[in-house]
Amino acid sequence: MEGTEVMVEDMLDVGSETVAIELSKPEADGWEITPGQFVQVGASVGDSFVARHYTVSSPYPDGSFEITVGVDPEGELSPVLADLDEGDYVSVDGPFGRAYYEDEEDVVVLAGGPGVGPAVGIGERVAVEHGAENVAVVYKDDKPAHAERLGTLDDEGATVEILEADSPLGTAVADTVGEASQVFVYGFNGFVKEATEALEKAGYDGEPKVENFGPDPPTDG
Repeated sequence: MEGTEVMVEDMLDVGSETVAIELSKPEADGWEITPGQFVQVGASVGDSFVARHYTVSSPYPDGSFEITVGVDPEGELSPVLADLDEGDYVSVDGPFGRAYYEDEEDVVVLAGGPGVGPAVGIGERVAVEHGAENVAVVYKDDKPAHAERLGTLDDEGATVEILEADSPLGTAVADTVGEASQVFVYGFNGFVKEATEALEKAGYDGEPKVENFGPDPPTDG
């Protein structure tokens, strides 16, 4: 699908410098999207058009769908998206991606940083369709987002572990991954490498669904 203008239906602060943006569904015939897939979102920034990829964070993206945007004050696009209001328009292209939910019943999501978006979308979908006890989320971030939704999943019986960014994944992975689990991995290069190594050490012999967001972002200092 070529880029299509869609309307902003809602804006919500979901963490430190993180917003969730609900967008109207493109009108193209047959357009569908599933938790774990991503779209390219674009908007005018000064005299330029800038686009970035964002993964869907809503469990049932039917009439509208949600993306979660970490806001980099020095970034080109994210501050513009964070400043949107209901009724504004952005461009959407997609959907893209292969690491998405396909009615798996026993799911573990390993999420680093912005990987929390697909983690909550997939986790909530599995909880509704197969029971919260079949969901585990291991999430690493020093400034966690979507705390309310993750807390609700935990209250409903899901396994939710939130780790600081420098905490090792190994124990959490070993404690949550079982033989029947379908594992999803979402994060930047460093997190994906650590997650896949932890899965190997835990003896997981399934085929994880991995979405690599690319090079690790720069850190202060």
